[in-house]
Amino acid sequence: MHTRWRAAHVLAHQNGQHVLLRDGEVVWQDDTIVHVGRGWEGPVDEDVDLGGRLVMPGLIDLDALTDIDHLVLDSWASAELGPGLQWSDTYAHNSRDVFTRAERATVREYALVQLALHGITTYMPIASEVHCSWAETFDEFTDLAETSRRIGLRGYLGPSYRSAVNVVTADGGRDLHFDEERGRQGLRDAERFLDHVERLADPLVEAALLPCRIETVTPELLRATAELARRRGVPVRLHCLQGTVERELVRRLYGCTPLELIERTGLFDTHILIPHGIVIDRHPSVSGEDHGDLDTLVRSGASVIHCPQTSLRYGDILHSFGSYRDAGLNLCMGTDSFPPDLVRGMDLGVHLAKAVDGRADAAPAEAYVEAATLGGARALGRKDLGRLAPGARADLVAFRLDDFRDGVLDDPVRTLLLNGTARNATHSVVDGRPVLVDGTLPGVDLARLRDDAQALFAKMRAAYGERDVKRRTADELFPPTFPPFTEVAG
Repeated sequence: MHTRWRAAHVLAHQNGQHVLLRDGEVVWQDDTIVHVGRGWEGPVDEDVDLGGRLVMPGLIDLDALTDIDHLVLDSWASAELGPGLQWSDTYAHNSRDVFTRAERATVREYALVQLALHGITTYMPIASEVHCSWAETFDEFTDLAETSRRIGLRGYLGPSYRSAVNVVTADGGRDLHFDEERGRQGLRDAERFLDHVERLADPLVEAALLPCRIETVTPELLRATAELARRRGVPVRLHCLQGTVERELVRRLYGCTPLELIERTGLFDTHILIPHGIVIDRHPSVSGEDHGDLDTLVRSGASVIHCPQTSLRYGDILHSFGSYRDAGLNLCMGTDSFPPDLVRGMDLGVHLAKAVDGRADAAPAEAYVEAATLGGARALGRKDLGRLAPGARADLVAFRLDDFRDGVLDDPVRTLLLNGTARNATHSVVDGRPVLVDGTLPGVDLARLRDDAQALFAKMRAAYGERDVKRRTADELFPPTFPPFTEVAG
């Protein structure tokens, strides 16, 4: 079957780079693009005129929230309240799952629908383990794979696993509570999921190894992960280089930096993706000078998943996007929190880079769009994603540019990033199959999902109190912005 999209603006791919095509068309047969340009004279079974929209490669989110938003709760905490949002050391000895398996499946569905509504076509999941009894499970991910297939997104999936959890001690300090056998079992479950993906044989479900934060995974488990990744030929994503607490814990435990730990355990010999990648030697909290960490990352072939919106909300920024890019490091994009809006994330990143580097052209819009498309494809080792060109997979998204509130139109890409959001997405296709149609997801009951998610969010919020080292209630941990209105007598 041949399908054609026609639009005023098409971000095509030509001679190794993105190019803007005015009044263009994209044609695909089944799951593969066969024409990008003008004047297609071949067969057309379905013809879609998108008018003044911008058509571009589907967005690739490699740190995509598959959870209910928790940042709305935990990104505001004061120094007094912040420790209460972690597990207490006491709770770690008797932790529990806040959600049932069915409730977790609903959370996943809600999150994947959010990704689709924001124009994301390929994702790698991230979820908080704070409301798990330990980490994610094999059963959770078989459920997630089925939900992802039903919605039609392209997912790189695998349950998280860890040897330890961050805890707050009775005196308010930070430490780790270890259960190494749970970590080993988690890796066994992750390998079991690799087998499950092979049996599915679905091009929209790919396998990945997704250990938790580096300080929560022992060197033994990191080495085992590297060995398994090499043997099975799957990517590894490891959250690291993201904070000073992480750096201090790793140095205390193993006498090295997180970057050195990655190198020691053989993970640089794998296809590794690193979310955040912020705290290396050039970061102000370390030395503020480049002593070779960036070169180590570049030489390793690692990809850094840049999440500017989430990093800033927790008070940190990359030093810097332009420097990393100029050094030859592959940068890709992640949202890592709600909303999963890569357009807002890219725009924020552009302006943060200006502040860090002191230049208006430090990281132009096109560099961020390349990271969210071509950079993501490189990180996954996929030359058939992230571009609109014959032979590529038919993963596309269309954004409207004609909303009065988006203002006047200059360059369509720059206008979208500066004036729009990912809520401008109206259509998407993954592997040639429609996902987002006229701003809706056919067959998805958004009203039901919204109500279910709100109820589950309330359950998640209430459970924070039992984990707090001081056993404060959720209302004490999450005070309102302003005091509530009170009735005046008489």
